[in-house]
Amino acid sequence: MRKTANQDLIRLEPEAFKAADKTRLRIILDDVRSLNNIGSIFRTSDAFLVEKIYLCGITAQPPHRDIQKTALGSTETIDWEYHADVLPLVKKLQEQNIVVLGIEQVEGAIWLHDFAPSPALTYTVVFGNEVKGVAQEVIDQCDGVIEIPQFGSKHSLNVAVSAGVVIWELFNKLKS
Repeated sequence: MRKTANQDLIRLEPEAFKAADKTRLRIILDDVRSLNNIGSIFRTSDAFLVEKIYLCGITAQPPHRDIQKTALGSTETIDWEYHADVLPLVKKLQEQNIVVLGIEQVEGAIWLHDFAPSPALTYTVVFGNEVKGVAQEVIDQCDGVIEIPQFGSKHSLNVAVSAGVVIWELFNKLKS
């Protein structure tokens, strides 16, 4: 085996990416404070053809040097928009028949590996603040909540890691 060289990778140019068939998945980042986490989530979203990212509350917006450092140009490929308040956005998406799911540890949450999305629907997953998580009023408005099962002593993942786990799992289920 040999490592694949960069020139051997099949990389979409930005225009080809924009035209590519996307995963029926969108991301909301609500009050995510780390610019590196934001950039990492853009990069993961690019890798798995996410339709769009919504940046809400205190979540910073591109262009920003610290976002770009981890995004590696993916802020130019992924569609994104900013909303000061997440709740009107969630309601607007639901009015468009988009299923909105919180990613959080709550009573009655469905474990990620048990979640069976319909390929006919579009999903938006909400990730919250690194310390406080997804706000309760957002949880209350969501159509459901998915939990990433954790079995160690911390029961806490970095938001960019959580996003990577969820995006990968939903990509596999929606594209299969």
